[in-house]
Amino acid sequence: MSREEERHFDVLVIGGGPAGIAAAVRAAECGVQVGIVDDNATLGGQIWRGSLENGPAPDALHWLRSLQKLGVTELSGMRIFDQPDTGIVRAEGFEGSCELRYRYLMVATGARERFLPFPGWTLPNVMGAGGLQAMVKAGLPIRGRRVVVAGTGPLLLAVAAYLHEHGAEIPIVCEQASWGSLARFSAALLAHPGKIGQGIKLKRQLGRVPFVPGSWPVAAHGRERLESVEILRHGRREMIPCDYLACGFHLVPNIEFPSLLGCKIQGGYVQVDEFQRTTVDGVFCAGEPTGIGGLELSLIEGQIAGLTAAGAAASARKLFGSRNKAVSFSRMMDRTFQLRTELRTLPSAETIVCRCEDVAYSRLQGHTSWRAAKLHTRCGMGPCQGRICGPATQFLFQWQPDSVRPPTFPVRVESLASVTEHRGASALQQ
Repeated sequence: MSREEERHFDVLVIGGGPAGIAAAVRAAECGVQVGIVDDNATLGGQIWRGSLENGPAPDALHWLRSLQKLGVTELSGMRIFDQPDTGIVRAEGFEGSCELRYRYLMVATGARERFLPFPGWTLPNVMGAGGLQAMVKAGLPIRGRRVVVAGTGPLLLAVAAYLHEHGAEIPIVCEQASWGSLARFSAALLAHPGKIGQGIKLKRQLGRVPFVPGSWPVAAHGRERLESVEILRHGRREMIPCDYLACGFHLVPNIEFPSLLGCKIQGGYVQVDEFQRTTVDGVFCAGEPTGIGGLELSLIEGQIAGLTAAGAAASARKLFGSRNKAVSFSRMMDRTFQLRTELRTLPSAETIVCRCEDVAYSRLQGHTSWRAAKLHTRCGMGPCQGRICGPATQFLFQWQPDSVRPPTFPVRVESLASVTEHRGASALQQ
């Protein structure tokens, strides 16, 4: 799409994961013109990445093929970075930037992994659990490699099972949650029989891979790249030789863009009403930005938002019961995988916290807020714009993030110039 091109949609969906796809499909079924934007080369998000080509998930194929049959405009490889005016967003792709206009906006920007700093976490081959899985899906050879999987949350088992099936040797899966928390979680799963089936399937795929609750990495060691991981297991330190460490401490919602739009954020999530409407007129939100709830909840919320935006609120209301049940499961997950306070002691004074700007833990300890740390150390001011160190410092120091300003992602100067030109033209017209 060229820089000068302008597109108009009744419903514009930002985010090509399950929530965004479900919203686009349901809206398109109502006969409105729908566009969906995602910064990846193909739609599907992390969970459905490559499903059209490999076809392992019937539910993914159903939604993705429905999207294509309904004629939804797919804008892949494009990233929304600004909203210069109401009803308008700017997107940048490989060919330049463009302007997308909409009547209703649906934000389904998903979530990312939370990383916590510890000595050696910046070594090559220390990776996010989902990140390593994505690289293997893209062709990274993993057969015969030793991979320690560590952190917290259901993603760990899913990643470990995937890597194991593709030939990786998994010496251990470290889960920081306690046996007690996991036991209560397992008992509560009786109300969600489908989840029990998923757990049994993962356990079967993992075979005899050790799963150890109450354990976590305390250091990564190696000269030029990772050679071993030091873990704390039942109060004792243990060194495990490995080629990769796949490490993630659950998920963090991507709320930067809805924050930029002015949507109210409460408890770290976008606040929505029963129809997934945000506090900004014409803007809906679904999926992980409204609460980390997994695939099922994302699909339900996406459908409710898509139907409502297309004028089918009565049909959306029929999904409220299913959503309520899925929400109760997501809240149970939050309680189970809540980070333990001991993890705040992981960084040493020399441990890098902000990888973009090389800011060490000791340089942050004297500050009392995220803003003060940014002003004095440039923490959070690098290319990732605090997406890695922001959640880490929020956990380590209980700092709250400040307001978001455009651009929400690094963009080319010509893209920024196009926004300036638009705002200048709008001012002249007024």
